[in-house]
Amino acid sequence: MNRLTTWTLTLAVLLATPMAFSATASATAPKVFGWVEEGRIQPENISVKIKLDTGALTSSMDAKDLERFEKDGEKWVRFNVEVKDSDTGKMVSAPFERRVVRNVKVRGAGGAERRPIVLMKICIGNRVYNEQFSLNNRGKMNYPVLIGRNTLEHLGLVDVTKTFTMEPHCGKDSSAK
Repeated sequence: MNRLTTWTLTLAVLLATPMAFSATASATAPKVFGWVEEGRIQPENISVKIKLDTGALTSSMDAKDLERFEKDGEKWVRFNVEVKDSDTGKMVSAPFERRVVRNVKVRGAGGAERRPIVLMKICIGNRVYNEQFSLNNRGKMNYPVLIGRNTLEHLGLVDVTKTFTMEPHCGKDSSAK
């Protein structure tokens, strides 16, 4: 091979490489969510505004009328989720019973409290996530659901300059992650 042919082949490879790389990168690029998104609590399909909170480790959900009880020798909790449905603007109340996965002690200005953590399913984007949520009365908060880092690591990236980047589209056949 002469020098001109070698140089031409090298130039062709260099020019083709960025195109191949960018096609591969865009095919596997993580999803980018805004700091506020719409989600759906499953399986009730309740539309709710959620805040993606990189400062929180565990996700949190508004829970009213929290009542602890035992079922089959295990600790359970009964509670109501009362939120303004993002689709209709009407208040929606749904009762839940969940097994307590663990308890977390939260310290704040008002002292310390124990909060139950349960598994809940939530649709974000086009996927249903089965994640741990601490339960607390968040009635005075702007967002009834916070998504913490333990869940965010499964979602993708958060762009703090954006909101409502993806509508939740989870059909009945969507599998929980």
